[in-house]
Amino acid sequence: MFLLHEYDSFWAFLMISSGIPILAFLLSRVLAPISEVPEKLSSYESGIEPIGDAWIQFRIRYYIFALVFVVFDIETVFLYPWAMSFDILGVSVFIEALIFVLILIVGSVYAWRKGALEWS
Repeated sequence: MFLLHEYDSFWAFLMISSGIPILAFLLSRVLAPISEVPEKLSSYESGIEPIGDAWIQFRIRYYIFALVFVVFDIETVFLYPWAMSFDILGVSVFIEALIFVLILIVGSVYAWRKGALEWS
């Protein structure tokens, strides 16, 4: 039978975890100083007038560098659970993880040879 009283702690946690951010936003709205001076409404708050167009072209290499970083950061996330249960899983999972790491090494060598890892 489905009993609602078993979920009392869940609903309490949900109410508290939803209420804290709402309360924080309301308090910041009430307590924060409001100043709408022209400098505050400009694009940059450094005190220097912006020069030129906001649509400047960035080199694609920065984005590729970030994507390569994300790929190898995700590799760590996938390998951590495997490393924690290495003694339980056996040899077949070790071979699968080895193949996974070899594919990532081939990918990193490819990115390095293509120059994706050079910053400038």
